[in-house]
Amino acid sequence: MTALRRRETLTSQLVRTLTERVAKGSLKPGDKLPSEQELIEEFGVSRTVVREAISSLRAAGLVATQQGVGAFVQPGASAQPFRIDETSLDLIKEVINVLELRIGLEAEAAALAAQRRKPEHVEAMRRALDLMEAAIEAAEDAVAPDLDFHQTIAEATGNTHFTHLFSYLGALMIPRARVQTFRFFADDRSEYLRRVNREHEDIYQAILRQDSDAARSAMRLHLSNSRERLRKAMEQSTAATSI
Repeated sequence: MTALRRRETLTSQLVRTLTERVAKGSLKPGDKLPSEQELIEEFGVSRTVVREAISSLRAAGLVATQQGVGAFVQPGASAQPFRIDETSLDLIKEVINVLELRIGLEAEAAALAAQRRKPEHVEAMRRALDLMEAAIEAAEDAVAPDLDFHQTIAEATGNTHFTHLFSYLGALMIPRARVQTFRFFADDRSEYLRRVNREHEDIYQAILRQDSDAARSAMRLHLSNSRERLRKAMEQSTAATSI
């Protein structure tokens, strides 16, 4: 059994290792990934780590999953022209850098989505927000519906370049998937997530009424707020270590 080193998060190292196997051809397009249990035994990690890693690979477009069957390497998975080092996202500064990229991309995506969204996009966004609210109230992980909300906005643009880029970014788009920012700004996790979801609701309402300017502004405000929360977290972290 090869235990993963803890120099980087277990999830990000497992993602990196499996990605390297795809790039080197050890895992070829169409190949089935080892089962959850096999990955647990090989890398000495928990089932949660394995599932998070598979979710990240799926969001990046490297694998596709089939219910009850497993995960399979996608065609073209070895060719990834645009890369962001996921392991560096453990550093708040790098998460901020990704957010700055997202502000430029997603503000315009929201404006286009407001113009072009179809009923199925509106329904999917509403469903994602409702699932996130339910997860918050149940004190469960709300990253998946958060990701679905943003992904649906990309799809609603009708521009496949937005969709492909957002599929690559995947879970990298959700800062708290890498940095537990709620620890710095709320008495509890639920209150922090409710604040985030209120920002999502503003974006949704603007897209629903097809107000492009409002959608653009709401998305920019949401992502700028996330960036500022992380900047404060970085300042607090720096101050704490200097004491």
